[in-house]
Amino acid sequence: MGGPVSGPVSGRDIPPDVPGPAAAGGPAEIEVSEASLATVGAIPVRRALPRRARRTVGAWCFVDLMGPVAVSGVAAGAGAGPAGLDIGPHPHTGLHTVTWLLAGEVRHVDSTGADQPVRPGQLNLMTAGHGVAHAEEATDHRGTLQGVQLWVAQPEATRHGPAAFEHHPALPSAELDRAVATVLVGELAGAVSPARRDTELVGADVAHLGGRAVLPLRRDFEHAVVVLEGVVLLPDGRAAGAGGPVVARPGQLAYLGTGRDEVALDAAEPARLLLLGGVPFPEAILMWWNFVARDRAEVATAARQWASPDGGGRFGPVASRLDPVPAPPLPWRLAAGGAG
Repeated sequence: MGGPVSGPVSGRDIPPDVPGPAAAGGPAEIEVSEASLATVGAIPVRRALPRRARRTVGAWCFVDLMGPVAVSGVAAGAGAGPAGLDIGPHPHTGLHTVTWLLAGEVRHVDSTGADQPVRPGQLNLMTAGHGVAHAEEATDHRGTLQGVQLWVAQPEATRHGPAAFEHHPALPSAELDRAVATVLVGELAGAVSPARRDTELVGADVAHLGGRAVLPLRRDFEHAVVVLEGVVLLPDGRAAGAGGPVVARPGQLAYLGTGRDEVALDAAEPARLLLLGGVPFPEAILMWWNFVARDRAEVATAARQWASPDGGGRFGPVASRLDPVPAPPLPWRLAAGGAG
């Protein structure tokens, strides 16, 4: 996960051949969707976003829940189970990667020159812009590895800009009734994250203490709740096609839509969840592999440049002990001339 743990997005997640529609808010009912199961490196993940029925929440376009999994560390040697998150150099375009660990450690290295471990309570954020390459590497950490990687789509105004990286060793928190929210990106209940954001959005790790917690929301944002641990009930929402409270379990995404000032969350026992939200993203995006683009031609060009000996001069070198990851074949037939 470093800057982040990388996707990739595949046709199992969303159709690969057409852009998703620009977001236009959501229904009054709460949509609950299941995560898909995938493996990133040797680490199991649950992919809560994108799904075929829900591609974005604000500018948030990707949510992978990693682990928990036991790792042996790089010094353990072969046969001792996965060393950790080991993903060789690979490219990104048009997005921010946001990495947040619940347990363990991951080393992030990228083509901006960043070389930064990330640990629980710290945030790594990498901006791809026109193009960046990075790797996530296991460290000497032995024990549990668990975390979240999120992608944020960059708007037209910034997605062609330079790559960048930032590390935040501490983040602000907001104490709410029966909950404590650590603000990863954006603002919640007066707590403002120092992390970069190119659109109006919020991302928070909420430690639910049990009972009823009420989170403040912005009416112009669409929001979603992703459960990390425990079981959460949303008593003031209606599940699509049914009455009564909505139940959300680990790995599930509960989409709240727009027009809400707050959301009540009930939990019989302590729980942990992500609150994600933002102004509905106004641009249709196309996601394939590790690229967030607008059309197939952009994706085909980026894949071709990554395959060239020097990354086409676009992505830059990464000082990693791991081998680069090749792009898979494009999922659509190229047009004459190879533009895609």
